[in-house]
Amino acid sequence: MRRMSERPRSAATGKHAGNQESRNSRVRREVVQLILDRKLRPGAALPTETELMEDLGVSRNSVREALKALQALDIVEIRHGYGTYVGQASLTPLVDGLTFRTLARHDDDTGALAEILQVREVLEEGLLRRVAALLTDAELDRLEAVVDGMEAAGRAGRPFPELDREFHELLYAPLGNALVPQLLGAFWTVFRRVLGVRGRGDGPAPDVTVGRHRDIVTALRARDVEGAQRAMAVHFRGIEQRAAGACPADQAAEQGR
Repeated sequence: MRRMSERPRSAATGKHAGNQESRNSRVRREVVQLILDRKLRPGAALPTETELMEDLGVSRNSVREALKALQALDIVEIRHGYGTYVGQASLTPLVDGLTFRTLARHDDDTGALAEILQVREVLEEGLLRRVAALLTDAELDRLEAVVDGMEAAGRAGRPFPELDREFHELLYAPLGNALVPQLLGAFWTVFRRVLGVRGRGDGPAPDVTVGRHRDIVTALRARDVEGAQRAMAVHFRGIEQRAAGACPADQAAEQGR
């Protein structure tokens, strides 16, 4: 005898579910359009549930389902007891999605990490040519100071992933493009998360990492764009070795180059 949970859905049930999903999607789009039409900024209060029901002509449940879905995308922020506000529209959903996508590829997590690195490498090497003409001596000094901080941390036996991240964010800051550090930060966070889960926390020797970053700054000071791009490519080769779980002998060979 077939259990109830195994019964196939009737055509009517499937149609109802489809209509519900279509209605939920419509309500989500209309809430987003309301935010855009009213030019509401992040942190601005949205109309109450009752007002949204009246404005959109839908039930309270439809409004709540739409707001929950938009909260997952960081488009709205639900503050229980206070109301609903426009969210920051951050890249957190992208980070979470890419992290899951990478970890879910159990058969080839190295390949999935390589894909993320490839996108980041193409992005950075392309931006490097553009930012090279904008970097001032003062900005290059700040980059040099970050590398010095990496070196000091390495000598003290401390990891310095946050300094590495700061270096790349400072490098492209002169572009004045707010999306660039967000995208780079998203890829950086995904990479760190996956390495942590996969137990690949050890990277190249600290002085190797420091040297690769210093080579980038040296080339930029000389206004050698091609040299800076080559140094960046070498840097990414090291990251790829780390993602693939390069053995200490491989790292030693890389250090000797």
